[in-house]
This record gives sequence, C-alpha cells and structure tokens, in this order.
Amino acid sequence: MKKIEIDDELYRYIASETRHIGESASDILRRLLKLDAKQPVQPVVVTESVQAPVIKQEAEPITPAITPAKNPIREMRELLLSDSYAEKTKSVDRFLQILSTLYSLDSATFTQSAETVHGRTRIYFAGDEQTLLNSGRHTKPRHISGTPFWVITNSNTERKRTMVQSIMQDMQFPANEIDKVCGTI
Repeated sequence: MKKIEIDDELYRYIASETRHIGESASDILRRLLKLDAKQPVQPVVVTESVQAPVIKQEAEPITPAITPAKNPIREMRELLLSDSYAEKTKSVDRFLQILSTLYSLDSATFTQSAETVHGRTRIYFAGDEQTLLNSGRHTKPRHISGTPFWVITNSNTERKRTMVQSIMQDMQFPANEIDKVCGTI
C-alpha cells in the first residue's frame, strides 16, 4: 500500500464523506469515484500540454496518508487555553491570533466570509495593506499571520468581536463557542 500527502482542505472533504466509523480513505475515494472494490484503479495523468488524459497501465492504487481531521471547536478551545494567547494583553493581538486560527481551520469559508464582512464605508479585510488604507482614515491595517489577509485594527473591541462572530457563524460554530471566543477579545 502506498501513501500520499494531501492538503487539509481535501482531507476535510474526504473525511466529511465518511458514511460509517472505520471506513477507510480508500473506501471513501472508491465510492466517490464510483470504482468497484475489485476493479483495479487506472490512474489518469494529465499534463498542461495534453488535451486528453493519458492513462498509465498497471500502476498500483494510491492510498492517501490521512491524519486526523482538525476539530474546530477543540482547536479554538486549545487556542484560548494556550500560553501564547494568555500572554497577549492587548485585544488587537488576541483578535489577530483568533483570525489566524480561524483561517487555518477553514481557509475557504474564512475567505468567503471576509469578503462579506465590512462596514458602511470601511472595508475590514483585504489582500493588501493599501486597499485598507484607501478605505478610510486611521485604519491601522495589520497582517493576519499565516494568511494572505490584512485587517483593520483601529476599531473598537465590540467591532472586532462582531467581525469574529460573523466569521465563526459562517464557519458554523455553535453560538456558545462563539460567545466564549468573542468574550476573550
């Protein structure tokens, strides 16, 4: 049996397709790809210069090496209990660390949510500092570590909580967990 590495987003998708406890990644992929369990897998190799897929014969099936999925609630609780979070004395630093963790949990949903979270005249999230500087005076943009995003930080604590709340709701966190996280900012 061979092992491959897959990115977190793809792993979460495969894990979300699990139908019963103990179902292997190979079983899930075979079901999703509509392959018979006894049928040998014929990998498809596509290159940029080739229009049609090229099929390699007699190759061994590829089985992903799957690591346990991140549990978003557990990850957020671990963040809140971590020494690095406890050492942060400023709400802006806690705010940035929460945003960084949320992005690491689900970058696709975070990205979609960040595009919709904004004020009446201000943009809250952007891919670069200049966009935020152009959206208002005294925005004090800061980069969110581990992400391609910048966020305004010259807003009151309640506004920061509202931004986090909106993203966490889009990520489908339970209300009580959202309240715990926002209460620490």
